[in-house]
Amino acid sequence: MKDSLRRRLGLYAAIVFVVIVTYSAIYQWAMLTLAGERISFVHSLRVVIEILSTAGFGGDTDAWEHSDVLGFFVLVMNLTGVLLVFIGLPLSAVPLFRRALQTGPPTTTDLTDHVIICSYSERDEVLRNELESVGVPYLYIDEDPELVSELVDDGLDAIHGDPEKVETLRNANIEEARTLVADVDDETNPTVIISANRANPDLRVVSLATDAEAAQYHRYAGADEVVQSRKVLAESLAMHATSSLAEEFREAIKIENGVEIKELLVQEGSDLAGKTLGEVKVFDDKNVTVIGGWFGGKFVVSPEAETVIEDNSILLVVGKEERLNELKARPIAEHGEDESSEVVVCGYGSVGRAVADELRKRGVDVTAVDKQNRRGVDVVGDITEPQTLLEAGVRDARAVVIAIDVDTPAIYSSIVINQIAPDVEIVARAGGAESVWKLYNAGADYVLSLPTVTGELLASILIHEKEILTAQSHFDFRRTEAPALVGKTFADVSLRNETGCTVVAVERDGELITQLGGEFTVQEGDVLVAAGSEESLERLTEFVRRGVLE
Repeated sequence: MKDSLRRRLGLYAAIVFVVIVTYSAIYQWAMLTLAGERISFVHSLRVVIEILSTAGFGGDTDAWEHSDVLGFFVLVMNLTGVLLVFIGLPLSAVPLFRRALQTGPPTTTDLTDHVIICSYSERDEVLRNELESVGVPYLYIDEDPELVSELVDDGLDAIHGDPEKVETLRNANIEEARTLVADVDDETNPTVIISANRANPDLRVVSLATDAEAAQYHRYAGADEVVQSRKVLAESLAMHATSSLAEEFREAIKIENGVEIKELLVQEGSDLAGKTLGEVKVFDDKNVTVIGGWFGGKFVVSPEAETVIEDNSILLVVGKEERLNELKARPIAEHGEDESSEVVVCGYGSVGRAVADELRKRGVDVTAVDKQNRRGVDVVGDITEPQTLLEAGVRDARAVVIAIDVDTPAIYSSIVINQIAPDVEIVARAGGAESVWKLYNAGADYVLSLPTVTGELLASILIHEKEILTAQSHFDFRRTEAPALVGKTFADVSLRNETGCTVVAVERDGELITQLGGEFTVQEGDVLVAAGSEESLERLTEFVRRGVLE
């Protein structure tokens, strides 16, 4: 964050330098061409600096009066100086000066209806981005004064203090807050919860716990909801290893008309990366539609045209095969009906065991691999060794889940698996954002990082203004007839606002229509194909049949 502030100041200085030199050259030329006066570059430089700094003007005012163009240029320089001094300077240099002069970071706030986040971490950054997207204020509390100062300098709301103390929480205006998130560590969070309940007994408190044992004590302390980060990650990894969205969507529709359904990974360096969906010409074609996509740790149904395709986004697309082949993106591995149901789990620590347990609940055969010969391990060996992986049966597996908590061997193992079993799906755990793209480049099909998955789940719990479908969410595709909507347009009924789910396709007369705008009119016999959570799909079924919700 210090570097960010310094970069901002450096950029401001570079802009000022370029503006001064450019204006000086133009002014020197203008004085000769428009006023007939030859002046030196140093003279021109002095005049420009005087004008931009609003410190006064030189002796060239008589020349300006004889040329409207020259006078207008001087006016432009004046306005530029105002912008640089009153807008650019406060955004760049002032925070640095304020930080140098202040005696310490802020310790109080006057925010209201805000989310208090106790401590700062990568997952809290994910949560912050989601809160900002819906305009919900937030406040970090951290014991590190240097970190708090850096957060404040970056324009974030934060105060310094011990979140275990009632006084600190009152300084955070807890009486006017909407929710508190306890995210320090397993042992500290219960004390934060108890203090929060003392300061505001009516406040909703959400806590983060590493495992089940810690979670129960957080509940005893008074947490309204406890998020078990490792369990969340394990469930997400297991879900991706057993099904793909392309398969689920294919199962939901009942017609075959030559349309291909694929999940495409947009890797770094792809022509699609960094563009909005609306900027990709293939998506303007009626033969190709983006049904949804994984953006970070959440799934977005029917993303808007303004949605940016970030590196390593996964797009669920429907269209003609020849058109889909034009997209420079890597197809995600799919499973045939006759393929093995076995999943190989590499790493049998706390996350690996939880992944295996979740897979077995789903009726999936599991082969566990670990260096240590512990209970539940089927193959003892190093997952970076081809022989170990072959012994575990990766070539015949439905998928491989890499669940170890060290990124370097996970990346290496992905490369090895991709070489010896190129058709198997690889689902990998990443320790942080830096390793996500490395794992994708190493051949992984899905990569889930603990901070991103947990942060998005927190956001889905705290934010009611929109539905957030996380990697753990139980969402699906469903077909339903809509007798109550016949003759109405989608704009008329506003299905997403009414039900929380989105219609992604319509079956009509043996055709699958995926280009659906607000003007689309429902006809007799149409079958809607919608995507959303189980709850939102139930609301949709009720709404399209009766036209009302109970």
